[in-house]
Amino acid sequence: MSKNFKRVGAVAVAAAMSLSIMTTTSINAAASPVNKVYQDRFESMYSKIKDTSNGYFSEQGIPYHSVETLMVEAPDYGHVTTSEAMSYYMWLEAMHGRFTGDFTGFDKSWTTAEKYLIPSEQDQPNASMSKYDPNKPATYAPEFQDPSKYPAKLDSSQPVGKDPINSQLTSAYGTSMLYGMHWILDVDNWYGFGQRGDGTSKPSYINTFQRGEQESTWETIPQPCWDAMKFGGKNGFLDLFTGDSSYSKQFKYTNAPDADARAIQATYWADQWAKEQGKSVSTDVSKASKMGDYLRYSFFDKYFRKIGQSSQAGTGYDAASYLLSWYYAWGGGVEANWSWIIGSSHNHFGYQNPFAAWVLSTDASFKPKSSNGATDWATSLDRQLEFYQWLQSSEGAIAGGATNSWNGRYESLPTGTSTFYGMGYVENPVYADPGSNTWFGMQVWSMQRVAELYYKTGDARAKKLLDKWAKWANSEIKFNADGTFQIPSTIDWDGQPDTWDKTQGYTGNPNLHVKVVNYGTDLGCASSLANTLAYYAAKSGDTTSKENAKKLLDAMWTNYSDSKGISAVEQRNDYHRFLDQEVYVPAGWTGTMPNGDVIKPGIKFIDIRSKYKQDPEWQTMVAALQAGQVPTQRLHRFWAQSEFAVANGVYAVLFPEDITVTKGDLNGDGAIDAIDLALFKKYLLNSSTTIVTANADMNGDTAIDAIDYALLKKALLANQ
Repeated sequence: MSKNFKRVGAVAVAAAMSLSIMTTTSINAAASPVNKVYQDRFESMYSKIKDTSNGYFSEQGIPYHSVETLMVEAPDYGHVTTSEAMSYYMWLEAMHGRFTGDFTGFDKSWTTAEKYLIPSEQDQPNASMSKYDPNKPATYAPEFQDPSKYPAKLDSSQPVGKDPINSQLTSAYGTSMLYGMHWILDVDNWYGFGQRGDGTSKPSYINTFQRGEQESTWETIPQPCWDAMKFGGKNGFLDLFTGDSSYSKQFKYTNAPDADARAIQATYWADQWAKEQGKSVSTDVSKASKMGDYLRYSFFDKYFRKIGQSSQAGTGYDAASYLLSWYYAWGGGVEANWSWIIGSSHNHFGYQNPFAAWVLSTDASFKPKSSNGATDWATSLDRQLEFYQWLQSSEGAIAGGATNSWNGRYESLPTGTSTFYGMGYVENPVYADPGSNTWFGMQVWSMQRVAELYYKTGDARAKKLLDKWAKWANSEIKFNADGTFQIPSTIDWDGQPDTWDKTQGYTGNPNLHVKVVNYGTDLGCASSLANTLAYYAAKSGDTTSKENAKKLLDAMWTNYSDSKGISAVEQRNDYHRFLDQEVYVPAGWTGTMPNGDVIKPGIKFIDIRSKYKQDPEWQTMVAALQAGQVPTQRLHRFWAQSEFAVANGVYAVLFPEDITVTKGDLNGDGAIDAIDLALFKKYLLNSSTTIVTANADMNGDTAIDAIDYALLKKALLANQ
């Protein structure tokens, strides 16, 4: 008798033999083979994320930031959403199309983005945007480090350069409106601003951060993007942030460039996978190309000043760093015909996406329509790779970034500051509470894109970056005997890079060092790490990276799966700030939130978010704080769930041969018996039943059907 088979009782066999069914389920619609185990894991996660009872999506089909509502990190409420989540939604649907041949979900993700995240003509009236003057893009206002220094007074005497791409865009697309995702959306209108100030409709464009690097999420004052002065104070919320002689009703939006670039990245893969199967997502490709054209605004200094000579107004492309900066933003008058556009002076390595730059500059389908779009992205590809090289620490991790506006006020660089094309090194660009490059997630998010570039092109610079980075990252993963693991959580920095010299290249940066402060089990970051290592291993052949990618995915699947996806218990050491964090309001300023919460000096975070007290987790959290304990949660962030799903999909695609197939072992327990036969019957009746599909395909014809069932039954009978 075969050692893989157990004796089967006659009654069990007879019962199994009574099945007569001709169900056929395709395993893989794609042309190329995949690893069925990791494909199954992707599809299991996809089903959980798309299951309406699990609560990942609103009634309009918009992904929430998290299933849980009591949630403060970059967003200040779980059921807002971000352009980040939307871009992960696209990536999730692209991978689903790869395995099923069905790209309708991917089409829907783009339709949802256009309808809800990209401001429409109603939200950014062309009548106002058409009054934009590219020779006078915006009026200067200084940035300050602390919220208490705001509002920042507008100063028309300060130099502002010229916008060189606006005429390209209006010529290419026949409109003055911008095509980019606003970064944050109040999906359920929890705050009550409504659409265009109506107070009731949803979703609602909002903003939070406005007041310098020390303004954590806990210190923000949420405000509507369309400020009709119905809420807030006498000038709406405008005079909390900007000082002016008078105020008028206006709209304003802020783009997160890394999310738009990720949307382009996901669309590239959807396009490639669709073509493999004789399908087309050309309409979505056109949208991604257009988004990439407008994304060039992130290349430019905030006030279009010269890069490296920031006291002077730029005359055109001398104001372009060609890096994906922290944001670009735009706005205009609701009842007056005026508008403005700004870039950003601050550049974080974590926002770079050289893969998207490669796609937009080389793929004929993605090259933007504007006259300079593709060539600008080609320059950006080269500049981004230099940026990574400049910032790679002695150990291999990538340091923060550079600014063209020291302290946000174009001050002179401190003596001895390292520079990149004249921009000064900054350890934690843009935010200091917590430091923007102390989160390990920036490492894996950003290097994943470098790994994709290396995988597709073999770029020598990308390889060298990854060789050193992967060695460091692999050395910091801790696998525990019980199947759990730890990866870096908080990292810290010492020193600075050598001033960049393109002719010299990477120096090794002997004076720039990283250290891991603490470790944790951030499942989203671990998934991104596995994704990165998988792409690197697939091209380089590095066995350690391949093994660690697999071990991370296996550990998460085995130890952290739950009914909604994956989760781990998280300690929320910052949740005391719900109750004790003061939110700065200038002396004499008073106003109200839409629900009547009063905005005045001395308020706390919770005082202008009193609806949190109705949250189902509120009392539990408060009780923990009152008992002197650290509150804990299991959270299901949309991006993290999607990243885990996609990482499994990536591994399935990159390593199709990495599996031991045991024909007939449907439950993967190492034995082939009546349990497997019964499971097969259940699967044929309900294809959502979880099985190891590679083991179920008894005749290797890439379909699971009654023929395979009969073959398994025959094998069991023969081995009695």
